[in-house]
Order: sequence, then C-alpha cells, then structure tokens
Amino acid sequence: MKIVQIGTGGWGKNHTRILSQLGVLCAVCDADAQRSKEYGEKYSVNHYSSLDDLIKSEKFDGAFVVTPTSTHTEIATKLLEAKKHVFVEKPMTYKSEDGQKIAELAEKNKVILTCGYIERFNPAVGIVKKFVKEKKYGELVMLEFHRENRMPLHIKDVGIIYDTSVHDIDTANWLFDDMPVVVFARSGRINHEHEDFASIMLGYKNDKVAIISSNWITPKRVRTFTAVCTDALITSDFISQEVKVERKEEPEILHNEKQEPLLLEIQSFLGAIEGKNDTVVKAQQAVNVTKIAEAALLSSQKGIPIYLDLK
Repeated sequence: MKIVQIGTGGWGKNHTRILSQLGVLCAVCDADAQRSKEYGEKYSVNHYSSLDDLIKSEKFDGAFVVTPTSTHTEIATKLLEAKKHVFVEKPMTYKSEDGQKIAELAEKNKVILTCGYIERFNPAVGIVKKFVKEKKYGELVMLEFHRENRMPLHIKDVGIIYDTSVHDIDTANWLFDDMPVVVFARSGRINHEHEDFASIMLGYKNDKVAIISSNWITPKRVRTFTAVCTDALITSDFISQEVKVERKEEPEILHNEKQEPLLLEIQSFLGAIEGKNDTVVKAQQAVNVTKIAEAALLSSQKGIPIYLDLK
C-alpha cells in the first residue's frame, strides 16, 4: 500500500513519523517547498510543493490531509476526484456545506473519506464506550468534558471550538450513539484572534446532556471527562488514559495499557482501505460535528439556543 501526506507542519510531523514506521509513506507535499524537501529527505520519500504535481506523478492508494482547516475542502476535493481514499484532519471542513459536498463526492466515487477524531481511538474513551454499550453501570445520562492548555502557536485560522471542542463534541455523539437536538454556548477571547474559551451544552433526546468546557488561557494541560451513569460515576483522563469508576464502595482504578491513539487511528484507516475493518469515523458524522460547532458559535454570538435536526 502507498500513502501520501499533504501538510507536514505542526501536528502533521507525527503522521509522517508513523506512516514511515508502518512502511507505507511514499511522498509528502507541503506548500512550503523547503519543509517538504526536509521531510522528503528525512523519510527518503518523494517531495512536492504542488498537489497537482503529486497527483500527476505518484501512484498511491490514500492520502492524509494535515493542513490548515481553510484548505481542507480544495485539497480533499482534488484527491477524491482522483478516486483516492482520504483521511482529513479535524475539523473536516470550515463550512459544513463543503463537508457535505466532499462526503457526497466520496460516496459517488466509492472511496473512503474519514476525519481525525482521534479520541475514539483513545483507550480511555474506548473502555467507557464498552461499558455504555454493555450497560455495565446502567444508563449513560450525562457527560462533562474539561480541556485546558496554553494556546497552540500553530493554530491561526480557527478558535478553540473548531480546534479543540470538536473532539469532545464527537466523543459525546459517539458515547451517546446519537446527535444533539439543541446547542447552547458561551465563548469569548482574551489572547487569540478567535475565541479562546468556550462552554457548550449539547442536549440530546430523553434529557441526556453533554457539557463541554475548553480554554487556551491556563498554563496547565488538562484533558478529562466524566460519564454519569445511573449506577456509577466514571472519570477518564485522555492523557494518562487512566479510568476511575466510583460507586458506593471504594473507587476502582482501571489501568489500561497505554497506547498511542494516532497510531491506532492510522492503522484503522489503512485497514479500512484494505477491507479489513469498517471506517470508524464516517464522513457524515464528521459533517455533523462541524454543524454542531457552527451552531455553538452562532449560539454564543446570539445568546440563544440553536435547535438542530441532524441525520
């Protein structure tokens, strides 16, 4: 199998490392010709500064798009038109209607389109998903997510909702196995061009709720979530991957074997191309996350709840 990567800056360097380790990377492309050359030489693969040149010159099965959000639609469209399988880093597109268009294009050309909602591959989330599915601790009724960190310097084109909160929106949808019917949010900015703190409430059917709080203000790195079930409280740490279950008796700490979610995510995409497993993050689910993020921004601007009808 042959895979190309578009964009090597910021988070992208991790994709390049793993794709090279797995022996599938055949070319890189970056608008910065110097950086593209540097990565091409580092991993002994062909390098390009033009996507059109790469598509013309390379034979490959799939592509990773790890570029600024505003460029995703154009790049993914060219790759899908060339009938390549495509993994786009989150969020899939800046506008949900663009996401809808590329999702339909992928379906028409019978190729895979997926998006980098990496927390689905985090063992700290996977074990909670298993408990919820089995109803091991009763019914899941409420989720609370908490993320804080200093602002990542490479994020310039979007604020915290599109960059960070989208992870928790997707995780909430996945754990509830549903889409919210209402969104209410408040956000503001202190240090960033876009919003750098936000609280979002997602209302699901049967009064189920997810509360998502994120900020780029505090120096401490925190990424946790709590699942309130009818028979227990489950607390998970995205970073340490430790899971704690609290009932009436002593809390139980579950130590998962720590794994790199990005490696699992990339292996899953490659497996889907080979027909070994299903695509975990479906294109329409990624489009819906963008719709929810758009609703959160609109709710914050207008100070009102936004009602949704998502398929």
